[in-house]
Amino acid sequence: MGEGYTPTLPRRWRTLLVTAAIVVTVPLLAAEPVLLPLVAGRLVALPLVLAQVAALWWFAARPRVCLAVVLVASTGLQVLFPVFGPGLLFVMLCTFAWLLPAAETVWGLAAAVVAACGPAAARGSWGLAALWAAAVVLAWSWGSLGRASGARRFAERRQAVLEERARIARELHDVLSHTVSVMVVQAAAADDVFDVDPRLARQALRRTEQAGRQALTELRWFLRTVRADGGDDTAPQPTLDDVGRLVETVSEAGLPVTLTREGSADDVPPVVQLGAYRIVQEALTNTLRHANASRAEVLIRVTGSEVFLRVRDDGRGDGRGAGRGIGRGGGPPTGTGGQGIVGMRERADLVGGQLLAGPHAGGGFEVTGKLPLREPA
Repeated sequence: MGEGYTPTLPRRWRTLLVTAAIVVTVPLLAAEPVLLPLVAGRLVALPLVLAQVAALWWFAARPRVCLAVVLVASTGLQVLFPVFGPGLLFVMLCTFAWLLPAAETVWGLAAAVVAACGPAAARGSWGLAALWAAAVVLAWSWGSLGRASGARRFAERRQAVLEERARIARELHDVLSHTVSVMVVQAAAADDVFDVDPRLARQALRRTEQAGRQALTELRWFLRTVRADGGDDTAPQPTLDDVGRLVETVSEAGLPVTLTREGSADDVPPVVQLGAYRIVQEALTNTLRHANASRAEVLIRVTGSEVFLRVRDDGRGDGRGAGRGIGRGGGPPTGTGGQGIVGMRERADLVGGQLLAGPHAGGGFEVTGKLPLREPA
């Protein structure tokens, strides 16, 4: 979950921590040390205090080394000034557990228990040692939970970015793939008949122009919907009623298509209609580009619970070049290239539907989809 998550300790926070450390530890030098005379005790305590403060400042760059320095300094200060306690050890351990994954900080937890509880246990203060041990575990747990929470938010943001990228890629593919394919086919047709029949060539070029204008219109609409400042995202999107125009476009491009519709689409949610339209569009585009088919059939059946789609052609049934395969609920894909099946499968998945694609028993290739009118429980 936390892969790629790297928390940082900003300079202003380090400055605040160092300032707080100085305010807390400097008065310690005025206390009466044990085991050593006053002057000698202070001479020993001063470098330990400075080491803790320096470790706080460089902690973000070298957390392991700095934690080890703090553990040693804290133990020494506890020996000299028993009333002082572990001091900054708790803050450093919490920060250490926040900066690094939990698996890399367990040693720090164990070492902190020894450093915090050792001096008290050596004096026979078992109750105080137990208190310090509980405080150490609490500080480490707090830091680990903070890291886990930050990693989860990071993963959620990254997932949202990836999903948005996938959505943009899918929409761009759906918007441009069909119309550009039609343009390529019409341009090739115009080139084939240019010298033989200029009239047919001009007709093909006009259809190429119309397809290009349609692509520009859909692309402008799509760009408006993804603009950061909003824009007009209420432009009409294709519905099942637009499948007839889609079939006419493909037929004019040289692939005769028969459309059969059963049932009314009045009660079909807009998101389901858009998904159904895009699936039919992509299936016909794949047939037009890759199948070498002489005809295709489209069936759209609307019932009280779902929209059933079937696009069948009489071309090659190997699915080469179109990335064809089987979508959710139907096993692994049968094709390897292209984005067609990926987009169709994602369209079906978005509304909780199923998509199947593969060679038809009677020859050719067949794409079938079942899109529920309501998200299944």
